[in-house]
Amino acid sequence: MFFTYLRRELRRRRRAALVVASGLALGIALVVVVSSVSSGMGKAQDTVLESLYGLGTDMTVTKAASPTANASDRPRFRFDAQDDDSGARQSTDRVMVQGFQTLPAATVAQVGKQSGVSGAVGGLSLRVVKIDGQFTRGQFQQNGGTTGGGQGSRGGGRASGDPQGEVQGGGADFDVDSYSVYGADVTEPRLGPLTSSTITAGRTFKSTETDATVAVVDSAYARTKSLKVGSTLTVNGVKLSVIGIATADSGDAAADVYIPLTRAQTLADAKNKVTTIYVEASDSTKIDSVKATVQKNVPGTTVTTSADLADTVSGSLSTASSLAATVGRWLSVAVLIAAFLVAGLLTSSAVSRRVREFGTLKALGWKSGRVIRQVAGEAMVNGLLGGALGIALGLAGAYTVTAISPTLQARLGGGQDGPGAGGGFGAGRQAAARTLDVALTAPVSATTVAVAVVLAVGGGLVAGAFGGWRASRLRPADALRRVE
Repeated sequence: MFFTYLRRELRRRRRAALVVASGLALGIALVVVVSSVSSGMGKAQDTVLESLYGLGTDMTVTKAASPTANASDRPRFRFDAQDDDSGARQSTDRVMVQGFQTLPAATVAQVGKQSGVSGAVGGLSLRVVKIDGQFTRGQFQQNGGTTGGGQGSRGGGRASGDPQGEVQGGGADFDVDSYSVYGADVTEPRLGPLTSSTITAGRTFKSTETDATVAVVDSAYARTKSLKVGSTLTVNGVKLSVIGIATADSGDAAADVYIPLTRAQTLADAKNKVTTIYVEASDSTKIDSVKATVQKNVPGTTVTTSADLADTVSGSLSTASSLAATVGRWLSVAVLIAAFLVAGLLTSSAVSRRVREFGTLKALGWKSGRVIRQVAGEAMVNGLLGGALGIALGLAGAYTVTAISPTLQARLGGGQDGPGAGGGFGAGRQAAARTLDVALTAPVSATTVAVAVVLAVGGGLVAGAFGGWRASRLRPADALRRVE
């Protein structure tokens, strides 16, 4: 009897049922879209952060760079004077530690012994500045002719025998090239920035190549310098054989060139030194406690987690994320409240229009509880119908966002006090100051669908409560007053 009466009433009042269901559907669809977009924002931010530190890395340990650099740390280049007229090319490199102050390599083992740490590996970030070019001698010009560069030309002025002579032409033509180098611990390949790249040609390092003259080159840098597997890259007079080409999985690579850690320490004259320690926690849910432990037991260092670095992400990604998290969330709440109230009021109004019907049923022996269950059942069906429509609309909206894939821009890093200046992830300060483009998606999770179902049921319960309360107040005498 319950289902027969329910089906008949819903069919007879399908327009009113559709209005109630549509209101609930709008609120539920908005929740699905906002939740999906927020999830997409989170994935986009994770993509940005993964471009700064290796996959599996939960935190990094660094030491902030000194605010003032010593004069001895500034690049200095010395070139020999050439006695011949050939203008031979000269080249020199300056290999410098970049980003952070160095830490003793023993600190890696010290960090690895801390409670909650399952793995720690050190890395050395370098900047190589290469100067390559040649000097060209000027020509000594006399009143009646020109002589080659000799004593007069090297004197840089007029010849003693001819006060009217002068040196013309000559000069210097040098090219400056700067690129980043990361010294990776080849015995621990699962941690560090290189793990956020995929080897697309050649191979990666072997665990035995701790001091080998080999290199893995980022694909973007390889294209710029026309490097391939088998090419030779010379750094500070050391010839490195390119054994692999790596392509960053997302964003920019942490470095242009990757070499074994021991070889990097030798090139930079930084024996047994590292700039960054990459840490993996044994329990990802206890990262904050592990961070506190490391900071307490390894003084003088800065421990940075992905959550700390996330605070430095700005640009349209940050703006959109903020809108989704604040405006979108509160808009969803407001629409849901309005939808629930409208559904309740419409159900209550529908009960008021059915006074004769319910009054007659009570006169025939229906108890108030049976009338309330009938009204609540109708409201619950409307709520489930609204939930189904809302989920369908929400999925369509999320699919549209994913299909369009709007590009968001993320600027990483900030001032000197932020992680990019002395406590962040990545290969150095320059890694936390770049701009990345990220495509936005809107993945719909099972949790989001479950929340939508709960909201649909909740909407039906609210509407049923309104209608049931109104129906419980009806008396058989009310029906008689309506009889004409």
